[in-house]
Amino acid sequence: MKYLLIEDNAELANAICSRIRLDGHVIDHADKIDTAIGFSQAGEYDLILLDIMLPDGDGRSFLRAHRDAGNDTPIIVLTARSQVSDRISMLDLGADDYVTKPFDHAELQARCRAVLRRKTGSIQTVHRFGDVTFDPVAGHLSVRGQTLNLRNRELRLLEQLIRAPGQIFSKQKLFDRLFSYDDDVSENAIEVYIGRLRKHLDGTSVTISTHRGLGYRLDHD
Repeated sequence: MKYLLIEDNAELANAICSRIRLDGHVIDHADKIDTAIGFSQAGEYDLILLDIMLPDGDGRSFLRAHRDAGNDTPIIVLTARSQVSDRISMLDLGADDYVTKPFDHAELQARCRAVLRRKTGSIQTVHRFGDVTFDPVAGHLSVRGQTLNLRNRELRLLEQLIRAPGQIFSKQKLFDRLFSYDDDVSENAIEVYIGRLRKHLDGTSVTISTHRGLGYRLDHD
């Protein structure tokens, strides 16, 4: 999963980013609305964590503009405002949930998981495709009863492909999903991770096919 955090408190932002990355996800951090708009226009995110009080404006203006543009990316508001009227107004503007500061990071992570489950319309996290079973939460790939532990980016790459089997993903698209703006890597890194996944899937009915000039696709016999 790829997150966008919009938060101007550097200490809190660093703590949130560290926890999200420990869970194996990718996260970009913006400390003001203008930066967040640039990120959201340039990339695709699974979830946005949005502070309200920001140096260049009110986070609710970002939320309103995001929804008015037809963007349905789930948004969890991080707010110090505890009055019921404030929470209702944010939900009415299109927020999917809110967390009141200060909060426990375990609660924030649980709310993220709940919002993402609602977004996909399922509580099922295990993917079965061909003769392989993939559990992105546990990080396990099961091949003919044998469980393989995947490295973080192998895990996230397979998760992206297996969520839409038969769909061709460009190298740029996969790169955007696996790396944040702060990562200093080349787009060719995708070829390395594709190669590793192919080794894991060797001998199964599942393959990753290359479509020249287009990208990669997950198939099975």
